[in-house]
Amino acid sequence: MENILGLVALACGLIVGLGAIGASIGIALMGGKYLEASARQPELINELQTKMFILAGLIDAAFLIGVAIALLFAFANPFALV
Repeated sequence: MENILGLVALACGLIVGLGAIGASIGIALMGGKYLEASARQPELINELQTKMFILAGLIDAAFLIGVAIALLFAFANPFALV
C-alpha cells in the first residue's frame, strides 16, 4: 500500500513538473516568434497579439488539465486498494 502511494506521489510530481516545463518553453517560444513577427510587420501587431493571447491561454489550459489530473490521483486515487 505504501509503495503504491509513493509511486502515485512521484507520478503526480512528474505530471506537474514536466507540464510546467513544457508550458513555459511553449509560451517562451511563442513570445519570441511574436516579437520577431511584430518587428518584421508592425502593421499586424494587433492581430498577432490577439492570436498570441489565445494560444497562450490554450497552452496554459493544457498545463492546468495536467494539474487537475495530478490532483485527482493525489486525493481521489483510483489505484489505492481499499
